[in-house]
Amino acid sequence: MDRDWLRALFDLWQQPDHATDLHVAFGAFYTDPVIVNGVEISIADMVVRAHSLNAALEALTAEILQVVEGGDGSLAVAFVMRGRHTGPYGGPFGIVEPTGIDVDIRTIDILTLTGGKVSKVWVNADDLGLLRQLGAVSGTTAGSM
Repeated sequence: MDRDWLRALFDLWQQPDHATDLHVAFGAFYTDPVIVNGVEISIADMVVRAHSLNAALEALTAEILQVVEGGDGSLAVAFVMRGRHTGPYGGPFGIVEPTGIDVDIRTIDILTLTGGKVSKVWVNADDLGLLRQLGAVSGTTAGSM
């Protein structure tokens, strides 16, 4: 795996406004459409997602912790995204209004590459951990006594 390519992919998500043409920039890394967690997503929608993420989290960074290559053109990438929650965050339980809290989002992405581009992504993000950091959910669990 070309670490420079992977770093450039992550940099694009962290600072999408630095790219002159985001559709072209994302198209250099992703097929159109790309399948994300089983759903086809267009390049245009990927750009919207990047903008939304950066609007919610200021000074967004990603630390790549580990990369494991599969023999079938797949990569598993464990990483932590960090940022300050300064804008509305659209999560699995709705919108969380800005808190000003610094957050860590632990994530594992499994990427399938086709022709040098990401054609499929399985995202496993710690959404519950993020919501707990933001105070949007308590530490209780379902079925607790």
